[in-house]
Amino acid sequence: MKARNIFLFVALILSLVLSSCAGTQENSGKISFMVFGDPAELAAYQSLVDTFHTKHPEIKVELIHIPGQSDYRKRLAADLTAGTPADVVLINYRRYAPFAALGALTPLDSYFNNSKLITKEDFYSESFDPFIYEGQLMCIPQNLSSLVVYYNKELFDQANVPYPAADWTWEDFLATAQALTKDTNDDGATDQFGVGIEASLIRFAPFVWQAGGDLVDDETNPTTLMLDTDEAFDAIDFFVSLQTVHHVVPNAEEEIAQDSESRFINGITAMFFNSRRGVPTYRESAVFDWDVAALPQGETKAGILHADGYCLPSASKNKNAAWVFIEFANSAEGQTIVAASGRTVPSLKAVANSPAFLDPKARPANSRVFLDTIPFMRALPVHANWAEIEDAAGEEIWRAFYGEADPYEALIRAVERSREVFALTQ
Repeated sequence: MKARNIFLFVALILSLVLSSCAGTQENSGKISFMVFGDPAELAAYQSLVDTFHTKHPEIKVELIHIPGQSDYRKRLAADLTAGTPADVVLINYRRYAPFAALGALTPLDSYFNNSKLITKEDFYSESFDPFIYEGQLMCIPQNLSSLVVYYNKELFDQANVPYPAADWTWEDFLATAQALTKDTNDDGATDQFGVGIEASLIRFAPFVWQAGGDLVDDETNPTTLMLDTDEAFDAIDFFVSLQTVHHVVPNAEEEIAQDSESRFINGITAMFFNSRRGVPTYRESAVFDWDVAALPQGETKAGILHADGYCLPSASKNKNAAWVFIEFANSAEGQTIVAASGRTVPSLKAVANSPAFLDPKARPANSRVFLDTIPFMRALPVHANWAEIEDAAGEEIWRAFYGEADPYEALIRAVERSREVFALTQ
């Protein structure tokens, strides 16, 4: 009841704020655009804004930069609740539903259908469809990325281990990780780990799908996680064994002391699971040669979608100008500019298949991996309470991964907790 009451309270506040703003729309020619990301991403967004200004000198865009993703989400939620958001914001497809449910985002169908710059056919449907909420287009997809395996080519070469094949399996992946896990100074402690992976639902989900299972009972109207099935149990057995049995990933204490992404950047973890968002950081900070490989596959081929969209808050006082910017940002010219940062897999087919994204002289050399996985990439549910469900399940998976809970019991608890949260919106 506590969660439901909070939801209703926020809905009331938003309705009051939005109604007070509805009659005061202006065409001032000034809009704000809020983003997050590292310096390379910020530079790309600044270039996007600067180019937009040359095309539309009548509209001035203020770029608001929040460096950390967590801080960005907190700022976004606070601004939307207070009715003072930026005119254009970026939101992941897994996280916009609660704002859409409360009326805090403007449906974009009428704008999009009248656009002369972009059409639905220009986009990968895998990126476009998750931003349709209750029949309305809520955001325009900026990107789509799958989860991939980043790998340190130099560590592979030193160990005479072949680079990952396009069709490698769970067993191949485990053998590779074992060969690259080393006690380099013979002191009895592991100095180099074969792999780093986040113990979370979004990292575990592809393994469930690859084992032939489903994540939820109904992708359109889910009421429970489906992690108490034989397929999910098979997936958790393999996933958890990477740490508890084979010790190819750091234990909890080691992960807290230095997280796996930092270990990968510092050259002491050979492989790391991440989406495209890691590329700008690795280009800047990794001093070794690296590339990307597709996820190892189980019985069924499956990947997981990562996608952000440009959204127009309902409280914006200059929606028309905001749309002009969103439209430009998602044009071929706009997406080409942002792709230069390395951060995005463009959602426009033409840009994704152009040198702007596939340039072999820029790491990763094998960027086509991101495109090759699109046909079997699956999306997580778009649901108002999904963030809470993801957090609850993630807590249970983390405990199992680090040996603090029986894996099967952890998944059963995740299912039980998910039903309680799903029920709040039934």
